[in-house]
Amino acid sequence: MALHRRRLLGLAAGALAAPALPHPASAQTQGWPSRVVRLVVGFPPGGGADSAARIAANRLSELWGQQVVVENKGGAGGNIAHDSVAKAAPDGTTILFSPGSLPIMPQLYAQLSYDPLGDFVPISLVGRYPNLLVVSKSSSTTTLKDFMAKARANAGKVTYATPGIGTTPHLTAELFKSMAKIDMTHVPYRGVAAGAMSDLMTNRIDSMFNTTGSLLQAVRSGQVLGLAASTPQRSPLAPEIPTFAEAGVPGFNVSSWYGLFAPAKTPRDIVQKMHDSVATMLAEAPVKARYELLGVEAASATPEEVMRLMRAEIELWTPIIKAANIKGE
Repeated sequence: MALHRRRLLGLAAGALAAPALPHPASAQTQGWPSRVVRLVVGFPPGGGADSAARIAANRLSELWGQQVVVENKGGAGGNIAHDSVAKAAPDGTTILFSPGSLPIMPQLYAQLSYDPLGDFVPISLVGRYPNLLVVSKSSSTTTLKDFMAKARANAGKVTYATPGIGTTPHLTAELFKSMAKIDMTHVPYRGVAAGAMSDLMTNRIDSMFNTTGSLLQAVRSGQVLGLAASTPQRSPLAPEIPTFAEAGVPGFNVSSWYGLFAPAKTPRDIVQKMHDSVATMLAEAPVKARYELLGVEAASATPEEVMRLMRAEIELWTPIIKAANIKGE
C-alpha cells in the first residue's frame, strides 16, 4: 500500500486550523512557574522518548529557573500518560512529552477517557526522526532483502519487537508488512529497557522496530545491525543506515516526531511562554547536538502547525490500523 506522506501533510495543511489557545487567566500566570513542573512520558526510562524528554527537561529547568522533572508512566501504548495529563490541573505544572502516536489513540482503543485533539493544547514540536529496523549482530540476515526473503520463506514465524501496540514503530512495521507483502509476528514490549534489547541480542526475537533514540547508539556500538530507516532519504544524522525505499521497498516513507502538550485549559500566556522557551531551546547548538546523538532533528513548530501534523497522522495511519485490525490492549 503506497502511502505518500508529503501529500498527506499537504492535505492536512488545508484542514481547519487548530483552535485558538485558551483565554489568559492573569491571576494564575503571575510568577509562573512557581513550583516543580512535571514532564510526563508514556514509556519507561531508558528508551528513546525518555532520553529525548530528559534533554528538554534539563534545559527547560535552566530557562525557567524551576525544576522540570521527568515522570515515566509507561503502559497501554502511552495512554496512562495521556490520561494523566488530560486530567491534570491546567496550571502549567504538567506537560506531556509524546511521540506522534497520540492523535491516533481513538483508532486503536474503543473507549478512551480523553480526546487527543480536544483535551490537549500543543506547545511545540520537539524534533523529527526515522524509525529503524534492526536485527542482532549474529543474525543470518544482513540486508533488508535478506530479511524479506526469510520472512517470505517462513510466513508468520519471523518475530519483531516494538515498544507497544499502536506505537509508531508498530505501525511502521505494519506498513512494511503491507508494502513488502510479508507476514511477521508482533511481540510488543513496554520499551527497550523492559527486555526487548536483551531478547534481540540473544536471538529470542528476530528483529525490532523502534526509534533512533532507542536504537541508533546500539547500531553504532555494534550491538545490533541496522537494516533500514523509515524516512524517504537517508537521515543526515544516521547516513550509514539505508532507507526502506532504497533497500527493497520503493515508496516507503514514514517520518516520526516528538511533541509537547499541555492540558487544554492551560492559560494562553503560559502556553505561549512554554512555546517560546522550547523554540529558544531547540535553536541552541548544544541542545541540537544532544538530540543529534539520538538521531533526532530538533525543530520547533507553532501549536497550529502541530495540530495540522496530528490530523495528518490520523489520515496516514487509520487505513493501516483498519487493514491490520490493530486493537490496543
